[in-house]
Amino acid sequence: MHRILIDNIEDLKALCLKYNVKSLYAFGSVCTEKFNEKSDIDLLISLKPMDYGDYADTYFELVEKFETIFKRPVDLVTDKSLGNPYFIESINKTKTPIYEA
Repeated sequence: MHRILIDNIEDLKALCLKYNVKSLYAFGSVCTEKFNEKSDIDLLISLKPMDYGDYADTYFELVEKFETIFKRPVDLVTDKSLGNPYFIESINKTKTPIYEA
């Protein structure tokens, strides 16, 4: 796990608790040696069941909070949005757990 994740793990866990996150994973370059100062951070999230409006609000609030923590762009992918088997395979190659409820 990259230092940027380790250094912020407690803040990430606190956000997950506050926003009813079921699971949070990092994937992509942040989980490899290719990560650098220009890289964004790719996160895969699963939220606990909630109303659609609350789901959307939670999603956008989390993007903002994660970007504030990391001080860089974050691509937040939801488990519900995954459909492309090639993208799923790509995620699974580097997927690293951060939080599980």
